[in-house]
Formats: sequence, C-alpha cells, structure tokens
Amino acid sequence: MAASFELGILVTCALLLAGSCRGAPDTELQVGYYQDTCPKAEAIVRAAVSDAVAEDAGIGAGLIRLLFHDCFVEGCDASVLLDPTKKNPSPEKLGAPNVHSLRGFEAIDEAKFALEDACPGVVSCADVVAFAARDASYLLSGYRVDFDMPAGRLDGRRSNAADTVPSLPPPSANLAQLVENFAAKGLDAEDMVVLSGAHSVGHARCSNFASARLGDGADIDPSFSRRLRRRCNDTGGEDPTVDQDTVTPAELDSQYYRNVMKGRVLLASDAALMETTEAARMVRESASVGGRWEKKFGEAMVKMAGIGVKQAGRHSEIRINCRVVN
Repeated sequence: MAASFELGILVTCALLLAGSCRGAPDTELQVGYYQDTCPKAEAIVRAAVSDAVAEDAGIGAGLIRLLFHDCFVEGCDASVLLDPTKKNPSPEKLGAPNVHSLRGFEAIDEAKFALEDACPGVVSCADVVAFAARDASYLLSGYRVDFDMPAGRLDGRRSNAADTVPSLPPPSANLAQLVENFAAKGLDAEDMVVLSGAHSVGHARCSNFASARLGDGADIDPSFSRRLRRRCNDTGGEDPTVDQDTVTPAELDSQYYRNVMKGRVLLASDAALMETTEAARMVRESASVGGRWEKKFGEAMVKMAGIGVKQAGRHSEIRINCRVVN
C-alpha cells in the first residue's frame, strides 16, 4: 500500500472532527502513531485482514461495516467488540442492528493476538478496527481505495445494546433522516453519500428490505423487484441474504451508484439518495470513473474514524483482549 507511515504527520481536527481528535494523553490521532512503540503494528493487522479476506471476501465487507457500527455508537472505541458478561449481558453487538449481522470479529481477534505477542499492551483494539477497515477497503477495491489511517485511539469500557438503535440509521431511513443522523456525528451530506458506497460489498437479509422495497409504490426497477421477490419468497424457513451489489458483489467500487440511479438497490436508505436534486448530483458524480469516489471514500473513512475518540481516564484503556475490558 502507498501508506508512508512517516512519524509526525498529524491529521488535524479540521479533517477529523473538531474536539474529537484526541487519543492517548497529550497526543492527536497520527499517521505512523506506532512507529516507535510497535513498528510492525499495521503490517500485523494487514496480514490478518489479508488472510481473512482471501478465505472469505465477505469478511472484508464486514470489517468495513464494523468500523461504521463502532464509531456511530459511543465513538470509535471498539465498544462494538465487547462480549456479553454477567455484569453486562447486553453489549452493543447484541443490539438489533448488530446481532446476527456483524462479521469480522475473528479477524480482529487474530490481529490483536499477534499484536499482543509482538508488542504487549501497546495497540488499542479501536485502532485495530480502524486499520482493518482501511486494509479491507484496499483489498476489496483492487487496491484503488488507498489511504493512510491515523491512530492513537483508546478503547472504551462501556457497551450497551440499547444505544445502537438511536445511533445507527435504519435501512428504512429517508434522506432527511440520513442527513440528520450523520450530522449528529459531525459528518455532512457528502460524507453520507460517499460512505454509502460501502454498500457495493456485502449482503443484506430479506427481512431488512422486503417490506419497504417490495411492496406497492416502491421506487425500484421492476425486473430487479421480481428477482428479489423470488429470492426472498424462497425462504425454506430461513431469512435469505442478497448481495447488495448484484453486478460486482465482491468489489468495493462505484458500481453501487450506478445501481442507485437505475433503482436496483436493496435498501430504502440507498434509494433515498435520489430524493433531492443535490443528493442525486452527488450520486452521479460518485458513479463516474477515474478514481474520484475512491479518493473521497478514503477521506470520509478517516473523518468517520475520528468520531468521539476517547481521552485517557477511567473510562478508557488499551484492552489486552478485545472482547473483554481489562
């Protein structure tokens, strides 16, 4: 990858989020943050992600989504990784938007185990999640989404399933709801449209879109609707899954936006991107070739990965095991 990891290259709060850029004590999120304390940190994470994606490309999509679901709830603090315990039986991963849908936990575990072997107690789980999303984007895009990911995050100690529904936009969201939800996290409408391109990989369960998208009056391509009906009606007692991008399902690319323009997307929140002239313009620009969307996606991922970064204190730490607090 093209990441230079030069020590001292700071990512300013203007790029991330004003007031949310702080990681470990007296430091800012920084590219090459572990160069002195754990020089091979990013290479270790990249190796774990490469192995996982080589075995199952869907894990890559899951790792990108994992960053989004982590940062939008409690900030980018790896709270989404915590397992249920007697003291906390309902962590974020059991929240309605997450349970039975998030993937990539094992890849994070593998990376963290290797990091603890190389540099015990140095690299936070929150940074592992951010690095993994960056590396998955790089791999699934055919190396076209290539960006540096600043680090220096700390891990949170709070994780509550009840926080997920109010914090994460539902698949039925309209454009106004999406813009409002992202604005609450310091992200603008263009960030929202650009980050929606992550839906060019991964899949969705029929239960997440069938009622909103396959009923009368839905703005969806008729032939695509018939195809989805056949798939979702053939349940066999299960909740079938459908590729979110049926053209290039394993590639992180701008095909998603061409699907949006043609009405060939699964979620109501995807179709909502055409609700206004301005949003539709952003969709058309993202659909163009030439690397424009890929560049903006990297920038938006960095911005998102700066949401609500924890400062040092009793509510933060560097976990030894990403699934449990120290």
